[in-house]
Amino acid sequence: MKNKKLIMVVIVAALAIFVSTYRLDLYITRPGGAYELSPLVKVEGGDEDDEGTLSLMTVSMLNATPSLYLYAKVKDGYKILKPEEVRSPHESDEEYNVRQLKLMSDSQINALQVAFEQAELPYEVTNNGVFVLNVLEGGAADGTLQAGDQVLSIDGNEFSAQQDFVDYISSKKEGETVEVVYERDDRKITNEIELAPLPSEPERVGLGISFVENKDIMTTPKVEIDSDSIGGPSAGLMFTLEIINQLLDEDITKGYNVAGTGTMSSDGSVGRIGGIDQKIIAADNEGIEIFFAPDDEAEGIDETNYDVAVETAEKIKSDMEIVPVQNVNDALDYLAGLDAK
Repeated sequence: MKNKKLIMVVIVAALAIFVSTYRLDLYITRPGGAYELSPLVKVEGGDEDDEGTLSLMTVSMLNATPSLYLYAKVKDGYKILKPEEVRSPHESDEEYNVRQLKLMSDSQINALQVAFEQAELPYEVTNNGVFVLNVLEGGAADGTLQAGDQVLSIDGNEFSAQQDFVDYISSKKEGETVEVVYERDDRKITNEIELAPLPSEPERVGLGISFVENKDIMTTPKVEIDSDSIGGPSAGLMFTLEIINQLLDEDITKGYNVAGTGTMSSDGSVGRIGGIDQKIIAADNEGIEIFFAPDDEAEGIDETNYDVAVETAEKIKSDMEIVPVQNVNDALDYLAGLDAK
């Protein structure tokens, strides 16, 4: 009898460990939290005595386990996603993380550019080659380049625009060797790579990488942004507003707890993001009073981010003021019209 009980205990324990630790080929997203931006953004000599707050919102993503999968099935605000709904084709988890951090970095550059234009202060954007997002398995650069590398030059040629880089590689033939200078972990490395057909497009010859322009920005005054653990471009709007708030003597928040989401383009327009409903839930949990949501009207879109945000706020009976924004001026105009607390 004791042996049977012991066996049952072992079986139950094994099942408990299995359902709580076994990784399914799925992801779970859930409402994250609010990150106040003033500790993350530091403008040299900037205004720091504001009463209100500006916060970015996050969505947490977890690898699914059987127990978490079942919980997500019944818990409001949780979503179950297939890998193809999260990662690009042929993209590893590591490359996904690199891409998310790069998107965050680029959103900060746009935020700085737009903020300094609003404040009528000087800045300079420079191009530092291209940034490697993904290396295709079996491609020419497989085993040499990796996600996160910054390609500085090819055959001694530096490229100020992404299209120039594409045009140069396209002019080469299969079997030709190019000298690639790239930066990895602050080390400059030189390697020769023999060009080969692209695994995804055999009729084309290249390095077998996906990449984006690698821009940098210099501003006066200097700005430091600490967001190493946060990925994605969706905080662009809120970074822009926080930088503006520190550049100006006035408190643009008027004493309110303000949050929002939306990508930031270099022309100041605010773009659509994912997980707006989960961010509304997170913002309400954090006591946010005003929430900026992208009013991304476009062909083929049935509901804007703003529409979903309003629906979610009504569903959870939130008292937050949901404000539609199409560009940074929409947000600034709304804040300018507020009565101070």
